[in-house]
Amino acid sequence: MTNQRSFKTRVRARMEKTGESYTTARRHLINKATEPAPSPAPAAAQTERIADDLIRARTGHGWAEWFALLDAAAATEWTHTQIARHLVTEHDVPGWWSQTITVGYEQARGLRAPGQQRDGGFSAAASRTVAVPAARLYEAFADETARARWLPDVEVRVRTTTAPRSFRADWAGGPTRIVVGFDAVGESKARVSVLHEKLTGAEQAAELKAYWRERLAALKALLESNGDNR
Repeated sequence: MTNQRSFKTRVRARMEKTGESYTTARRHLINKATEPAPSPAPAAAQTERIADDLIRARTGHGWAEWFALLDAAAATEWTHTQIARHLVTEHDVPGWWSQTITVGYEQARGLRAPGQQRDGGFSAAASRTVAVPAARLYEAFADETARARWLPDVEVRVRTTTAPRSFRADWAGGPTRIVVGFDAVGESKARVSVLHEKLTGAEQAAELKAYWRERLAALKALLESNGDNR
């Protein structure tokens, strides 16, 4: 009941900000949180990539507890979006973390392999913690000039951005695309997570995983160096 009240409070806050009806505001919050943009998990399982302590700190429960709660709700019979929506509306889990838990649960229950989407497609991902605020990391992607300093000679067509939390873009003219999330880790550090979607297979996923690891390392070196002239 407490979680339901918390979610309703968020709906009413959006109503006051946008002037939307309750139904419209509720729909926007759910849609935003349950877009099919899973958190990265290309080669390792989600539960190996993201520590149990971190999940507990950000969502209130560890992996085993979330899996037990979803099993009790018969979530193996649901779609990805239904699981994520349930976590948002019934447990008040923030959107990005609802995706993280959903992917981990689907992998643990054999509904998808690491690196594979529920529809059978493939994705590649990488993440990096950088000693700068989340807003600086976001700017490194969203600002074209800043992006060219560490991601040169790549055509990116921006789709949607939400400063300083997310960045979505078509990659090199398509059909693949990137989904990037930014998560503050204290006041002076942040974590960037890149998911490269709509890949043709495991081989391309492996190549892009290595590519993004190298590029994020370059980004970290740039932002943490004295040469980071904004």
